[in-house]
Amino acid sequence: MPYYFYYFDWTIILLIPAFILSLWAQANVNGTFRKYSQVYNRRGYTGADIARRILDMNGLYQVRVERVSGNLTDHFDPKTNVVRLSEATYSSQSVGAIGVAAHEVGHAVQHAVGYAPIRIRNGIVPFVNVCNWLSMPILLIGVLFAGLGSFFPSLIDVGIILFSATVLFQLVTLPVEFNASRRALQTLRGQCLLDEEEMRGASAVLRAAALTYVAAAVSSIMSLLRLILLFGNRRND
Repeated sequence: MPYYFYYFDWTIILLIPAFILSLWAQANVNGTFRKYSQVYNRRGYTGADIARRILDMNGLYQVRVERVSGNLTDHFDPKTNVVRLSEATYSSQSVGAIGVAAHEVGHAVQHAVGYAPIRIRNGIVPFVNVCNWLSMPILLIGVLFAGLGSFFPSLIDVGIILFSATVLFQLVTLPVEFNASRRALQTLRGQCLLDEEEMRGASAVLRAAALTYVAAAVSSIMSLLRLILLFGNRRND
């Protein structure tokens, strides 16, 4: 049996801060959205109203706005040109819902203007999916059969390289999400769709949402670092 199984895996410690950050970020976004889902805008706009208005402002009349089931399942589908808003967003007049709706429209605008990071992210999705599917099985085979010849340890390298595609995807996602939020807030303020007090609530919701993507990136980086520390120097042992 390879040497990897004979000692305490201290590298698990690397995952603890990332795990705590992820839990906190998820709790924070849920709590922040819940808080500002009770604060309503004075003009009576719903999330669907805001989405439609911003789409039309950008000439995206062909992009539809639809309701989708679930909580915080809001997203833009570039394949069907549809902004889908969750039940908590679509018909709500809260500043939280308006912030989320404007953010998703931000993604639609990114597609329309050819924003480079979102084109890169969409382009690598099939590659990343394949890498995610193959990385752990290949790594496990390399670990289990490392003592049978030099070929199997090389599979560990392949598994680590494939896993690094996840880190790449998370890193590319960050500017995409930050830019969508920035577009949303600039439009809401610039078009006077929310007043300054309401803007603070929408901003808080989008900042909380952004932290979940930061947490996901940190978790993937720490996981990759752990794999490198565990198996990167095996030929020297």
